[in-house]
Amino acid sequence: MSRKDSKKSMLLWVDLEMTGLSPVHDRILEVAAIITDWDLEEKATYTGVVKVSDKIIAERMVGEFWEKNKASYDGLVAQNASGKPATTIEKELLDFVNEHCGDAVVYLAGNSIHQDQKFIEREWPELNERLHYRQLDVSSWKVYFENALGQKFMKPDNHRALDDIRGSIEELKWYLKKLS
Repeated sequence: MSRKDSKKSMLLWVDLEMTGLSPVHDRILEVAAIITDWDLEEKATYTGVVKVSDKIIAERMVGEFWEKNKASYDGLVAQNASGKPATTIEKELLDFVNEHCGDAVVYLAGNSIHQDQKFIEREWPELNERLHYRQLDVSSWKVYFENALGQKFMKPDNHRALDDIRGSIEELKWYLKKLS
């Protein structure tokens, strides 16, 4: 069976934009997900905005990172009013995964995806249960190529979820091409 014919497993590329990096104190603001096959071809796309309290935004979205990324900050704060409760977003994500993956094994994929998974575990436990415990983390490739081979993939750094995922998929394609 070719990779294209196989539906035994799929990749769920996820990128989260959060108020910060602490899964305990910070919250998810924006999520994007792309389902691909193992040829890294997009099968389906999902985006969602999580409504976060103004108090958490004011307390957590401060400091050098947010000062340097003002456009991302402004965009995330502006769309917050149209956000949905985290439980609603989790249900939509589960429906999205089940519709497009069926009973296939679902591997979480992305850049530094272990960090996103910490938030998923805490805020979306049902989605977390649907995912395989193994992940495809593009950052592992990045570490090897940059440190062992002195080669670096340059991708835009917009800090918006859907753009970041597409950048991660292109990055993995770049690494794989280098190996062939």
